[in-house]
Amino acid sequence: MFSYLRTGLCALSFLPFPALATPPSTDPQYVILSFDGASFVEQWERSRSLGRKTGARFTYFLSCVYLLTRDTRDEYKAPGMKAGRSNVGFAASPEDVRARLGQIWTARAEGHEIASHGCGHFDGKAWSKKDWMAEFDQFTTILEGAWRINDLEGEPEGWNAFATGEIKGFRAPYLSTGPGLYDALAADGFDYDASTVSRGPARPAKDGWITRFALPLIPEGPSAKRLIAMDYNLYVRHSGGKEAPDQAGAFTDRAFEAFMAAFEREYGGERVPLQVGFHFTLMNDGAYWKALERFAEEVCVRDDVRCVSYREYLQEKRRETGAGVGG
Repeated sequence: MFSYLRTGLCALSFLPFPALATPPSTDPQYVILSFDGASFVEQWERSRSLGRKTGARFTYFLSCVYLLTRDTRDEYKAPGMKAGRSNVGFAASPEDVRARLGQIWTARAEGHEIASHGCGHFDGKAWSKKDWMAEFDQFTTILEGAWRINDLEGEPEGWNAFATGEIKGFRAPYLSTGPGLYDALAADGFDYDASTVSRGPARPAKDGWITRFALPLIPEGPSAKRLIAMDYNLYVRHSGGKEAPDQAGAFTDRAFEAFMAAFEREYGGERVPLQVGFHFTLMNDGAYWKALERFAEEVCVRDDVRCVSYREYLQEKRRETGAGVGG
């Protein structure tokens, strides 16, 4: 199971947000929903179905080891490690890879964004720029060559251009960052990074060529303690990171209420974009995916709400402002 506690921020407790004194904005309310890892084919299908139902478009932060099997795993070598190592395993079979490649290609065609989560899900906070450049290069090489590496037929026309030219967003495993990462992101031509955490919903900030997005801390539960707006952090708070399926209904309600409270504060105020992160793992019997679906079905269908990918958000803001990003 992934851990997003290494930032230390999800354990912090703050008072609820103060009342707003400014009148509500009339700008669109942006909601950015994303998935880290992007492994199980069933969850690809489920998320795409939610997108079709609500009009939402998501960002999938792909881990490239899910395009390798145990037989082809030596194609990947993490910085400072032996070839063929991964913190999150590999694909089950070549046919599993084929199915995932099909989901990636179809999701892209439906307007969703494919972005990078690196490959082996290692903590790279101490990696150098050179280490990160090697990780990014391997992500591109494995994505571009996935059909060939796994001896699969049917590579679609345009795959090479997609794999080598369209991946412009990144989120670090464990949300663990360092100077080497930001130097490498700029050198490798990424548009944005979504690896940091903010005290509450925050507007993205420009840092040289890179736009930085931060997952917010949001109040949750009876005491309104804040935690990172991500399913894993809810899982740890609710059940200590252990499955408690008999309480899944209550956990779904709590997650949904937290998402809605954070949304309504922005929707009725300055309309700062709200970001929420998920994984393809169905924690606590799928409680957080059920909350996600309820949330998207409630808010993404509103005329003045835009549930978009990180890439689409940047594109819309660039068209609006002529350059860079704003609110």
